[in-house]
Amino acid sequence: MLLQEDLQDLLSFDGGGSPVVTLYLDADTSKQTNEVIKKQVRAMLKEADAVNGDVEAIEQYLNMSYDWNSRGLALFSCAGVEFLRAYPTAVSFRNRVRIGTRPHVKPLAHLLDYYAFYGVIVIDRVGARFFEYHLGELINSEGTMGEDVRKQKLGGGSSRGGGGSATTGQRGGQGGRHEEEVVQRNMRDSAAAAQQFFLTKAIRRLFLGGSAANVAQFREQLSNQLQSQIAGSFAIDMTAGEHEIRQLSLELLQEANAEREQRLVDSLITSAAKGENAVIGLEATLTTVSQGRVQTLILSDGFRTAGFSNDERGQLSAYESVSTPYDSPLTPVEDIIEAAVSRTMDMGGQVEIISDNPELEKAGRIGALLRY
Repeated sequence: MLLQEDLQDLLSFDGGGSPVVTLYLDADTSKQTNEVIKKQVRAMLKEADAVNGDVEAIEQYLNMSYDWNSRGLALFSCAGVEFLRAYPTAVSFRNRVRIGTRPHVKPLAHLLDYYAFYGVIVIDRVGARFFEYHLGELINSEGTMGEDVRKQKLGGGSSRGGGGSATTGQRGGQGGRHEEEVVQRNMRDSAAAAQQFFLTKAIRRLFLGGSAANVAQFREQLSNQLQSQIAGSFAIDMTAGEHEIRQLSLELLQEANAEREQRLVDSLITSAAKGENAVIGLEATLTTVSQGRVQTLILSDGFRTAGFSNDERGQLSAYESVSTPYDSPLTPVEDIIEAAVSRTMDMGGQVEIISDNPELEKAGRIGALLRY
């Protein structure tokens, strides 16, 4: 299971100058066979001019160790120091190969931002099911059942002088009230069980499943903490399989993140235009990254460009001739964006990788929200 600590280990990896091969795969065998995927890998590695040691290590892993049960796979190889790390994921990647002096971690950072720990509650009038997910994989689940909700029969026998009609109405009202009391009690018990289930789980988002009426009624019973984490709801039957629940929650998660990304880009562009704590454009962003001022680095998925850096001073620039406060020379780097991502994360900042956003593309494909 991929965690933030794994990402930090990759960021701190030093191959002693040996090339590091990064491979991201769409490994979904429902789309194509694993043999076809392995042929694609060989072609990508050949096109990238990967060294034989890395090619052999990657092919051996795919042939001997990988079970082909996950939709995505991230592989990092540095044959020079016999380094190989593999991270299967429930979410597929866009196929790509990068070769550099450090692991290419942007897609992993993107994955952790999108799909890190989230919860799902499926509710009905009797009980609830609780699910904890991480990166699209089920981590833990439980359930709770309350009192069965039975409708009381109305009326019973004959009555005199029209009294039967009044009695039937009274019983009907009492039956309805009893039924609603049972439902309310079940909802309260389910909400308490949900609070207990998620108490020690660091979920970032919560999704509710069930009928619209049940979800609305249950939501009112949740604690303020869980209510604040709700990111959406979906219609589903209580008896639905876990696979269906997972797929529907993933779709909602993608929608919620798309909305969140748009708000983030809007905030970035608006703040930068007002001269507040934000910058847009490559050189302005690299300058603030160099200064350690970046709280959140925001960039377009797939953005890659050459630049210049001084690793000792942490200086990054799009231009070789930029002045530095230390009069230290800048050296060329193949991907200055990857260097900016690594430095931002090293300094405790966040990285947001945005897909298919025209406003961010027009703004230069990169920007940052600043600490000060």
